[in-house]
Amino acid sequence: MTVDKEMLAQFLLRMGDNTLVLGHRVSEWCGHAPILEEDIALANTALDLIGQTQLWLGHAADVMGEGKSADDLAFLRDVWDFRNVLLLELPNGDFGQTLMRQFLFDAFQSILLPRLMKSTDAEVAAIAAKASKEAAYHVERSADTVVGLGDGTEESHARMQAALEYLWPYVGEMFASDEVDAAMAAAGIAPDPATLRDEYDALVGKVLAEATLSIPSDGFAHKGGRSGKMHTEHLGHMLTQMQWLQRAYPGNTW
Repeated sequence: MTVDKEMLAQFLLRMGDNTLVLGHRVSEWCGHAPILEEDIALANTALDLIGQTQLWLGHAADVMGEGKSADDLAFLRDVWDFRNVLLLELPNGDFGQTLMRQFLFDAFQSILLPRLMKSTDAEVAAIAAKASKEAAYHVERSADTVVGLGDGTEESHARMQAALEYLWPYVGEMFASDEVDAAMAAAGIAPDPATLRDEYDALVGKVLAEATLSIPSDGFAHKGGRSGKMHTEHLGHMLTQMQWLQRAYPGNTW
């Protein structure tokens, strides 16, 4: 079956932008985490995500065939060209909010990536095989932290419940299917994300129940990041920090 290269490129940008944006957000904790062990753990998580970004955006650049590199896609695109879900561009907030966001995304990745290992696109399958090992560790760690804080002190429980209520309206976007998802599913490259929701809800529900946290009942979901139609103001602020060196000194290398 012939694959629409534009659709494939959009899918790859979504995968790479998710890990790029979250990787940068997590890296902001370097030197600021509550204890040294967490500082190192968060830095390693960020490195894993940026490593995955290099692979996803590198493949996207090859598919686009415009002579661009992963670095070009990371540092020379503007806000409206990014395809990450809105959840990942939100500010870190406190430590609990950061780990709640991490868990909500890790749970999604831990379900999606094993499916992508069976992709008809050999490069997608290879990237997923590498990334799934890291995602399995990430979700285990973030889930344990959510449980520890949620079922911890009165203060930590309150903060984790507040984080969940703030972030939950952004979860639904990860499962909002469109024409790109339909094209990828038809070609056997990636599953329709809507088909992953039941497994996701079961995994997340189990962990949050153990954390004594209540999932909000409102089914509203913010959308627009995956299509580039809408991003929060936070992404623009983040990109001014992430891209300034390449923008100020274009084409420079070490």
